[in-house]
Amino acid sequence: MHIRSYDILPQLQPYVKSICFMECEGGADWNQVRVLPDTCVELFLNYTSTPVAVIGQEVYKGSIACFRLSRPVDVQMRKGSGCMAICFHPGMAYPFFRIPMHLFKDATVNFFDLWNGTTSELEDKLASIPGDEVRSAVVQDFLLSQLKTDKQDLQVAYCLNKAQVTRGSITVGKLAEETGLSQRQLSRRFHQSIGLSPKEYLGACRFNASLRYFSQYPGISLTEIAHLSGYYDQAHFIRDFKVYTGHSPGEVLAANHILC
Repeated sequence: MHIRSYDILPQLQPYVKSICFMECEGGADWNQVRVLPDTCVELFLNYTSTPVAVIGQEVYKGSIACFRLSRPVDVQMRKGSGCMAICFHPGMAYPFFRIPMHLFKDATVNFFDLWNGTTSELEDKLASIPGDEVRSAVVQDFLLSQLKTDKQDLQVAYCLNKAQVTRGSITVGKLAEETGLSQRQLSRRFHQSIGLSPKEYLGACRFNASLRYFSQYPGISLTEIAHLSGYYDQAHFIRDFKVYTGHSPGEVLAANHILC
């Protein structure tokens, strides 16, 4: 798998986490990876005649949106396929779609269905462009044209920031108290703009914090990782790891087909 990253326009930086081009090359006919959940929504825009991916036994011939919020996704890319991947910050895809995010939780959706089938012209245009730089500019202009509003839900944004700062160790009750919302109101807003409940989101943040610690401190013990990541004990940490990855921590670290 060959991956090339590209710069994000300043207007999109509050919403978009990364932009890259992915091409399946090499000797094998297929390249399979397991992508771990990160509470993000990601677009995969196909610019080749080869199907963009096989996900969950289903072949996606065209561009897709992957709502990889709380479960891992097994992805197969065929040799010769190429796509542009746009990853949104948590909660930041909603202003472009204006569709309740919980409707697509842990799902893969045809890209054209999100904008009522009006985007086939974009895919055709990308296929006719020879270079990544121009493709990137075209797609970013398209996203800006789809941005419905630049108004953020400030209370949810506060909670997202607090969750990141505390690595998911803050309680839902504390978030509700600090935002002046009831837990029910807060949950409704999270489901609308993020697709997860506050509790689910905090759990995913804690898991992703543990992945960062694994990367930063490869020699550290599981007990120490669990403690740094805000888990009550190692058993709880390992159980969460299996939920989010399908594997034990040791299996994830040893695998070369799992993308953290």
